[in-house]
Amino acid sequence: MENKNIKFYSHGACKEVTGSKHFININGDIIQVDGGMFQGRREEAYQKNKELDFSPSSVKAILLTHGHFDHSGALPILVKKGFDGNIYSTPATRDIANIIMLDSAHIQEKDFEYIAKKIKKRPERKLKLYDPFYNSRDVIDTLQLFVTVGYHRKFYPLPNVEAEFYDAGHIIGSSMIYLNINTNSNTNDPLTIAFSGDLGRKKLPILKDPEQMPDPDYLVLEGTYGNRLHDSIGFAMEEFAKIVNKAYNRNGKIIIPAFTIERTQELIYILHLLVKENKIPDIPVFIDSPMAVNATSIFKVHPECFDKETFDQFISLHLDPFGFENIRYVSSVSESKKINTYPGPAVIISASGMAENGRILHHLRNNTENPNNIILIVGFMAEHTLGRKLVEKAKQIKIFGKEYIVNAEIKVMNAFSAHADYNEIKEWISQYDLKKLKKIFLVHGETEALTNLQKELLSIGVNQVEIVEYETTYLL
Repeated sequence: MENKNIKFYSHGACKEVTGSKHFININGDIIQVDGGMFQGRREEAYQKNKELDFSPSSVKAILLTHGHFDHSGALPILVKKGFDGNIYSTPATRDIANIIMLDSAHIQEKDFEYIAKKIKKRPERKLKLYDPFYNSRDVIDTLQLFVTVGYHRKFYPLPNVEAEFYDAGHIIGSSMIYLNINTNSNTNDPLTIAFSGDLGRKKLPILKDPEQMPDPDYLVLEGTYGNRLHDSIGFAMEEFAKIVNKAYNRNGKIIIPAFTIERTQELIYILHLLVKENKIPDIPVFIDSPMAVNATSIFKVHPECFDKETFDQFISLHLDPFGFENIRYVSSVSESKKINTYPGPAVIISASGMAENGRILHHLRNNTENPNNIILIVGFMAEHTLGRKLVEKAKQIKIFGKEYIVNAEIKVMNAFSAHADYNEIKEWISQYDLKKLKKIFLVHGETEALTNLQKELLSIGVNQVEIVEYETTYLL
């Protein structure tokens, strides 16, 4: 039976994979899950992030599933607009969100300065100037509101709501959220609702597998890869070793555009493991991203998030999973430039992940035309990005306004995805009591992915599967 006093609705990640903001309204008291920034076409994203369709000051507490930008990036905006409650997260998520938000503030401020100069210099171009949403001071104010809670430790965002974090196995510190709500109804049974956050995969390097929560009445589930299947991680490691050996034998460089949080650390870990097991030769590895250096330091101080394999292979032997003889972490611009004079063989991992900006552009510019080199794509590349052009085997690419011929070999590996595919989601869901589970709400996926996932979940006996519409209220 529906409880008229409990409502669920979303203001983001509805038929899209950005801007996650979900809400539970309990007798007028509102809990928010995640505070992500919208990303996409600049004008549309700017308006969505600026003109919120809800009042942050009415939210009593925010529960943060993990630190990725599309889940945490808008938190300072919410604070500036009146939110002053607690932001609950795991300790590692707080640390990751810290560097994500500070980096975002820095980029917004630098973009504003750059465009302002361009407008002054070339007014005829009629460039539009976007004010920064927040600065570093706003991020610090936001961090003051964080309350960190470990996995499996009950806490109370509202007096009548018991909450608990479970490991989502997606990125370091990522969590699923289980809410036990006292409905104050005539029955003694509380209402339970769970949020998957971004659901990870079994056997990912470094991290524990996604956990099972207690059986919920309702589940809010992500569907990023609701219409995709991934190769196994074991297969990916074998392929990665072949690529490294090929580059080594022809004295080439492997250039990898990689996201600075999780993907870069996974690649470092796998390279270390392959060297340790003598599956690849000693080859210099350059991590050329200041943010990746900071993120890796966060991994090192949160071994509680590591899986048994990482503990057995490294921690128990007092070895650093992210440090070995041939790895070099690069922070300064001068050090970054020196890499381009290195003859090879070498592995260069740099940001940004979609090759749209950052130091990776310099490495691509200097190495794309050499047929001995390999450009390795290890993540999703959105339309219209330089990374997507490389995936599509473009003959020429433009970097800093100049055309370059793509002679380097292009290799694409999708097995490193940190999101569960639809078979992995079905396997995870099948372990719950489907008779107790009244409904699954699908969020955080494009329409095609969510429609396929809806069909797949209904096929295994889930009672109801609803694709969440923006701002639509659902009674629980």
